[in-house]
Amino acid sequence: MDTLSESDRAGRDAAIRVILPRVPREGWTPGTITAGLRDAGLPEDEAAFLFPRGVTSAIEAWLDLTDREMAVEAGALSGLRVSARIRALVAARLRLLAPHKDALRKAVAVLALPWNLAGGLRRAARTADAIWEAAGDESTDLSRYTKRASLAAIHGATLAFWLRDDGDDVGPALDFLDRRLAGLGRLQRCRARPKAA
Repeated sequence: MDTLSESDRAGRDAAIRVILPRVPREGWTPGTITAGLRDAGLPEDEAAFLFPRGVTSAIEAWLDLTDREMAVEAGALSGLRVSARIRALVAARLRLLAPHKDALRKAVAVLALPWNLAGGLRRAARTADAIWEAAGDESTDLSRYTKRASLAAIHGATLAFWLRDDGDDVGPALDFLDRRLAGLGRLQRCRARPKAA
């Protein structure tokens, strides 16, 4: 996903923005991608270049775009504690996804297919990494991976909770997220306590 030039990425982003409104009616299909490219003023044969694995590449491109927009949407985070930064970033991501909730449901269904599962897990890992990087995490030791694995699980559970609800309000999902983050904080404090002799 990162090998595209800036102009090619801009073209891919433009195509995704045109494809998204079609997805609730048409699903994530090659035809939807072709129509989106046509509507974006791009040649239809660009699909093989911009989305080399077809539908899964298009979904990954959308989620990559959302990850990039998330940090901008969240605004300044430097004065916040780490957990508040994570919350602000997840909230920003949910707000970006809210207008396209049906497209996200269909994307999750595609990525949950057995032959797409490994790619879906890689995409979840990339999102967790994007959130931590936007939150300012620069760790390089083992904690880098445990932080990202924990956040991927929490973010996935929060998305699943949010997708069960037909409304666009992200408030209940953020309450759910707050409980998960508080639980993780308690676990980390317990693990950090010295054991009695």
